[in-house]
Amino acid sequence: MNSAAAKDVVRRYFAALAAGEQDVIRDSWAEDGSCWYGGDLPISGIWEGRDQVINGFLATAFAHLDPEREVGVRVTNIFGEGEQVLVEWDSWATGKTGRPYQQKNTGIFTVRDGRIVTMREYADTQHWERALVTG
Repeated sequence: MNSAAAKDVVRRYFAALAAGEQDVIRDSWAEDGSCWYGGDLPISGIWEGRDQVINGFLATAFAHLDPEREVGVRVTNIFGEGEQVLVEWDSWATGKTGRPYQQKNTGIFTVRDGRIVTMREYADTQHWERALVTG
């Protein structure tokens, strides 16, 4: 897969996240895809397989957000070389805690055969905890 095609897959995934298009989000991941998030949070660790990425990692993250308030994501930079794509994005929401969540994230994606096979996400885990978890 060339760099442009790999970046297009990741752009499509982020557009689907922003729009809440569950079918496209699911279709963006390879069946054996995995993601990793650092720290000691409910979303931290390695999530193996598309079902765990969607129903575990993403569902756990969104479960901490107030569904009545705006949830946003906006890609600010995207770089690619072959099947590797590095993305920087802003995300914002209000936690069920009532506190604002505003984050700058970086993720490294591997794309094969038109689907995401791995993602490693880096962000301020202390902010995540303060905004979305800590009482």
